[in-house]
Amino acid sequence: MPSLSYDLLLQSITPVDRSREAALRSRVDGKAKPVGSLGRLEDLAVQLGLIWQPAPPRTGRAAVFMFAGDHGIAAENVSPFPASVTALMVAACLNGTAGINLLAQAAGAEVVVVDAGVNGDLPPHPELINCKIRHGSRNSVVEPALTLAEARQAITVAAEMVRRAIDDGLDIVAIGEVGISNTTAAALLAHRLGPAPLADCVGPGTGLDAAGVAHKLAVAGRAAARSAATAPLDVLAEFGGYEIAMMCGAILGAASKRRPVMIDGFIAGSAALVAIRLVPAVRDYCVFSHRSAERGHGQMLRSLDAEPYLDLGLRLGEGTGAVLAVPLVRAAAGILNGMADLADVLTASEAAS
Repeated sequence: MPSLSYDLLLQSITPVDRSREAALRSRVDGKAKPVGSLGRLEDLAVQLGLIWQPAPPRTGRAAVFMFAGDHGIAAENVSPFPASVTALMVAACLNGTAGINLLAQAAGAEVVVVDAGVNGDLPPHPELINCKIRHGSRNSVVEPALTLAEARQAITVAAEMVRRAIDDGLDIVAIGEVGISNTTAAALLAHRLGPAPLADCVGPGTGLDAAGVAHKLAVAGRAAARSAATAPLDVLAEFGGYEIAMMCGAILGAASKRRPVMIDGFIAGSAALVAIRLVPAVRDYCVFSHRSAERGHGQMLRSLDAEPYLDLGLRLGEGTGAVLAVPLVRAAAGILNGMADLADVLTASEAAS
């Protein structure tokens, strides 16, 4: 059983102490460089300082939690790929040959693969964490995708997983996912919780043409018309997926332990949107890694008042953008932890002359 109930998890999250921000900004400004010359890395350094205060930021261990789940709305043909591809992608991740494996290796991050709700029984694997709640979500066109109990369960299970990893020495949490049709679920979450026009949230996903996008928008419209839910947990249950709910839990778990959490693209962003709508203080702990090429992500970022650090045209998911930004977090922490103060450099220069 999770050490924190759903309600206690939400109550355990507190905002960073903004009264320390000016002092941290002054400290960064006083480093051996022109003021502002490291651009937004300086903002990231201040954010890390606020998260970790009074301790110095640690960035040694990073891990991306890749949650996998299938979606009942796939039955409406909203993706050019069959739902069976989800299980195949999980197998590739476990074999170390998926995009996330190679990019995580380059970034010095571990990969944790979690079955949140794949529609099928995956073969046992020593690196697969089986947290399956159900064999895929329900079709949100005709009924809620998750029950409220399942949504809470997914959140608390993932939060506890991340909290334990942090207790074991994890410094940076990153989140990612795999799940055919999950861009449709994410679009519905962005539409309802942004809020934003549904047409601005629905995009090509894994490669739909214009006709396919139009069909996807029509399907999403039918799902949206079925429920008028606006409360964050209700919206997650109505339209989300098990992997999205677990990403939400992972974000909440990281925030409850005061650790930075790297948010990937559109689908991970929808999980962050739910988490922040549940507990606004969660926003303090989120590092938005990149701007996805998927339609709707820009609108979602504006809803969250977030400016990502990378813009590479990525739209793979899996947590790929999140791990690519891990070295930026390490660099920003280095500004605080290792960079010389300008005053010390000048004093040393005067002593040597």
